[in-house]
Amino acid sequence: MAKAPEEEHPVKAFGWAARDASGVLSPFKFSRRVTKDEDVSFKILYCGICHSDLHVVKNDFGNSTYPLLPGHEIVGVVTEVGSKVQKYKVGDRVGMTGIFGACHTCESCENNLENYCPKMIQTYNDVDHDGTKTYGGYSDHMVANERYIVRIPDNLPLDAAAPLLCAGTTTYSPLRYFGLDKPGTKVGVVGLGGLGHVAVKFAKAFGAIVTVISTSPSKKQDAIEELGADSFLVSGNQDEMQAAMGTLDGIIDTVSAVHALVPLLFLLKSHGKIIMVGAPKKPLDLPVFPLIMGRKMVAGSAGSGMKEAQEMIDFAGKHNITPKIEVIPMDYVNTAMERLAKADVKYRFVLDIGNTLKAA
Repeated sequence: MAKAPEEEHPVKAFGWAARDASGVLSPFKFSRRVTKDEDVSFKILYCGICHSDLHVVKNDFGNSTYPLLPGHEIVGVVTEVGSKVQKYKVGDRVGMTGIFGACHTCESCENNLENYCPKMIQTYNDVDHDGTKTYGGYSDHMVANERYIVRIPDNLPLDAAAPLLCAGTTTYSPLRYFGLDKPGTKVGVVGLGGLGHVAVKFAKAFGAIVTVISTSPSKKQDAIEELGADSFLVSGNQDEMQAAMGTLDGIIDTVSAVHALVPLLFLLKSHGKIIMVGAPKKPLDLPVFPLIMGRKMVAGSAGSGMKEAQEMIDFAGKHNITPKIEVIPMDYVNTAMERLAKADVKYRFVLDIGNTLKAA
């Protein structure tokens, strides 16, 4: 006889969750499963706040179920491993992405692309194989199969490593897949927020010549002096945009608000490509003619599979790539969400779970 969910998840846990589409988070008690044979259990020390967390707690995509405990940029230290775990031991520094499970049998899974598995289980706001709800990283600990755990390089600070588990995979993967990782490649990055500034860092580490494209002239100094971008375009400046027409091999578009694609298409060389990694709530306008003239492409990319996630974090360790973060206490999370909605952060919020999450 199958065990009841409460028997499979007897370990008390604590975090902050939203109860409705207002998106307001408050203390929440729940349970995690016991550590099974192939599981890793770890104490969560930090969790990044992703822009998608903001969308999901407010049900912007229409698929949220409550109570909803977000967080998929999770790092911490292993506290327990199952009897069959081979890659990790107690005390290891580890992290977790937005993937909690997958089918392991489909073509995507066989090609280490669990992120595109039709049955992929998300780290939060989803249902596990046993029918129980998944809860994310705004909480005290996590239990997951070892195949969905990554090892954090020793030289990366845990707080700054956390956002790489989403922002890192989301930008590293398309740079690699679409061939924008070659030295001398001319890469544009649209938007200089949480995703965009990480995209600039990875592209520069690959040896690309990077142009940041932004609506905000005030970000030019950060882009060039702090992040090492080679040039900066104000998207609303027609003279700048026209002078840069036909100069880019590819563009990583990180913007999650509705915006015009046609001016970006004109920046591309023939055979150039725009890769969408932001997730606007409404459809974007995409006339076909600018695509035809130059055999251009608009594509999408979402995170990475677990093999590439480990590759990304190892690359970040090798090149000392970390996002710029603002570490905040747990009880500041609602204010942080409000600020995030206004793009008032440089460039990622990270929750200090280990020091500030207090059980009620």
